[in-house]
Amino acid sequence: MTRAEWLLATDERDNTATRLDVRRPDGKAWSDGNQARALVHGAAYFRELLAGIREMHSGDLLLFTDWRGDPEERLAGQGTEIATVLCQAARRHVVVKGLLWRSHLDGLRFSEKENRRLGAEIEEAGGECLLDMRVRPGGSHHQKMVVLRHPGRPELDVAYVGGIDLCRNRNDDATHRGDRQSTPMASAYGPHPPWHDVQLALRGPVVGDVEVVFRERWQDPAPLSRSPVTRLRALMHREDPDADSLPPQATDPEPCGTHTVQLLRTYPNRLLRGYPFAPDGERSIARGYLKALERARSLIYVEDQYLWSPRVVACFARALSENPGLLMIGVIPTVPEQDGRLSGPMNLVGRVTALEELRRAGGDRVAVYGLENHAGTPVYVHAKVCVVDDVWASVGSDNINLRSWTHDSELSCAVIDESRDLRGPRDPGGLGDGARVFARELRLGLMGEHLDAQGAEGQRATAADALCDPATAFGVFEEAAAALDAWHEAGGRGPRPPGRLRRYAPPDLSGAQRVLATPLHHVLVDPDGRPLGMRRRKTF
Repeated sequence: MTRAEWLLATDERDNTATRLDVRRPDGKAWSDGNQARALVHGAAYFRELLAGIREMHSGDLLLFTDWRGDPEERLAGQGTEIATVLCQAARRHVVVKGLLWRSHLDGLRFSEKENRRLGAEIEEAGGECLLDMRVRPGGSHHQKMVVLRHPGRPELDVAYVGGIDLCRNRNDDATHRGDRQSTPMASAYGPHPPWHDVQLALRGPVVGDVEVVFRERWQDPAPLSRSPVTRLRALMHREDPDADSLPPQATDPEPCGTHTVQLLRTYPNRLLRGYPFAPDGERSIARGYLKALERARSLIYVEDQYLWSPRVVACFARALSENPGLLMIGVIPTVPEQDGRLSGPMNLVGRVTALEELRRAGGDRVAVYGLENHAGTPVYVHAKVCVVDDVWASVGSDNINLRSWTHDSELSCAVIDESRDLRGPRDPGGLGDGARVFARELRLGLMGEHLDAQGAEGQRATAADALCDPATAFGVFEEAAAALDAWHEAGGRGPRPPGRLRRYAPPDLSGAQRVLATPLHHVLVDPDGRPLGMRRRKTF
């Protein structure tokens, strides 16, 4: 296997304006020698992030981007509120720079006031946090990353990339009892919605790549918003309208692991004035998936908040059609985040049609599940993970939908481990690629949680070894979900079967609901940010 068979070459990114692919002397479009660790759930991520920020000294550099930031969200107990921790760092003369999406109005169930308040508190403490609305109409900055750099102590440099925002609802763990600091969601999730999510901790040269992504956005000369109303409100609130200069970028950290990491991104074709680092947008996330799925032969394992849009899942359906031995497992939320009479169908119609397409292509080789905690409350799956044949793994902010692949800003990491996993099957795809340790361990760890594969270390290892085989794993998931479904249907009598998996049954939408919801879904929920010519050609 060569990594070029799985990862995008420089020309395949289709964006010559970015510095990402021209900053290395070897000309590679990815970085080698990294260590990537999956931090499953917000509690694990927040604890590690807190410890890392507290170690920062004067002159160190803290960069972050976020979709939503709640100042009062605690990383790990009283006194660790996000605003408190970031402001304390700024007062220690850590260089703190943040890019928060400005957000739509709170009345539309967004986070305008929260983001503005966090930005204001950081600015007052001596940091700088800009409210960034340089997006397409109706779009958002959805990237979730933190970069910690330490001049003179590069062994501490780390970047975090994934799906976890610095906000309410995210601080959950494997028990899935939910974050005590919650925001309302669909009633099925209760007062403290259980939350499943994944973030990567990255060390090695890739930290420099993540910093470049931040710097490209920070140095965008376009005004933070083109709306006269928004700019007037920003003036009234005395918001910072301009990005101050950043310290020169330090040399990349030294290699420290066996992981090749490629940063994949989405930027839309921004109207009127494109991004200087992506004049026609960038769709390398979509292109990365398209390339990886061409080699899928054994198992596609997906955890995703949405998994909708037939125009996006078409590449999954094509892989299933062309490879009769290929299996696909999806883990998604059982209930949409919003379940109103209009918002519910508007969110569901894209998923219903997408799953219909997948099942036409793969039949019973496609299995989709929801999760619940041990109290029977649905778990909101916010993770954005894909593992293909235990070789290629992707973790990021992007969902499998048209919005994430074309319209909003997104950041994802494709990871290929140089280390082979020697457990059988050693080459599940049959193409000579061999199973890779990172991708397989990520899949097994997530599957083990959903199956309640706990107990003694030897028992966990035995269970994990059995799940290495894709067909076995597919069957074990099916059996676990069937047992739990049957237990519920019987009124919950007797011991509850192990596991948290429930077979996902798409709701029946009437013809009238589909007719009404479909145009709203395309315009409001899942818009297309591609240039017109690309839409016509149906390419990314």
